[in-house]
Amino acid sequence: MKVIQELVAYFDRRGQLKPQEMSQLLEQGLLAHDPPRTMVDHCTEVGLSYYFRITGESDGPVWGSDLYTGDSTVATAAVHAGLVKPGDTAVLRVVVVEPPERFEGSLRHGVTSHDFERFGTAFRFERIGLND
Repeated sequence: MKVIQELVAYFDRRGQLKPQEMSQLLEQGLLAHDPPRTMVDHCTEVGLSYYFRITGESDGPVWGSDLYTGDSTVATAAVHAGLVKPGDTAVLRVVVVEPPERFEGSLRHGVTSHDFERFGTAFRFERIGLND
């Protein structure tokens, strides 16, 4: 699955995958799988991206806004980011990013995230054409 996701990410970044092609990969079970609870073990290299089928949750610890600490709950952070509602499911790209000096918390979409000083890993979400 990881090799397929890396190939999809490569072609998607270059705009060479159409939404229909992404949908076909998803229907075949090749594009996305269920997310881990947190991204800590997946944040091995800045720039890596993963495609996850995320079902939103409204509880679970989250630190940051737009950029989240690697130990934030993925499903809750996705709700905080406004990309999925609690109980709804969406396929999202999760990208490993360089951690900022400080993570700023906020209240968004019914989820409160918290401030945190520098943390070793971070991620952000991106929409993909399937959810538009």
